[in-house]
Amino acid sequence: MKLVVIGAHRDRNDIEPLAAAIAVKELWLSGMEVEESQPLGDRDLLLRVAKTRAALLKRATFVAIRYGFTAHGASDALAKCAAHIDRWRRALNDFRNHVEMTLKVAAAAPQARPDRRDFESGAAYIRALHDATRATNVAPEFRKAVDETLAPLAVKHRWSNRDTASLEFAALVKREHVAAINDAGSALKRDFPSVPFLLSGPWPLEVFADDHE
Repeated sequence: MKLVVIGAHRDRNDIEPLAAAIAVKELWLSGMEVEESQPLGDRDLLLRVAKTRAALLKRATFVAIRYGFTAHGASDALAKCAAHIDRWRRALNDFRNHVEMTLKVAAAAPQARPDRRDFESGAAYIRALHDATRATNVAPEFRKAVDETLAPLAVKHRWSNRDTASLEFAALVKREHVAAINDAGSALKRDFPSVPFLLSGPWPLEVFADDHE
């Protein structure tokens, strides 16, 4: 058997009986036991993990661990994540009653993605791809509206260029402000019907898991 690890939690009671609890120093990892031969890309497994993840977040905030992390017991889990435990602990203590919300919006003018065949080296291609991604932007009036309506509801927020066709606005919000964020998203849809965007969440800590100062 192996454990598909879902997240890092402050308390064991935040996990059980929804998932298996794995002790790693003063924290706990949530995990789902599966057969060793179980492919991680199996659709049913993905759905089970997503359902469990949502149930865990409803109970308490946790730090998300990227899907695909597996462990064979507590000692294996500790060896694999020891370098992150202090950071996770600080994030969980600082943002115990917070969740993340994300807004992904299509670029106003998507940048052409560089063609690897046009570059002599992989490094030159990566630089060109990075430059094209950084040049991507959204309609200024839409970004201004997000900054004036969603950002004030967040404890922290940031824009990031995800690829050559979209940007993402991530917000760290108190749980009691999630409804207000969704209301603000509905107002944006009304005011900007031609701008394709998706507001989603709440999510566990991920983007802001390092922001513990």
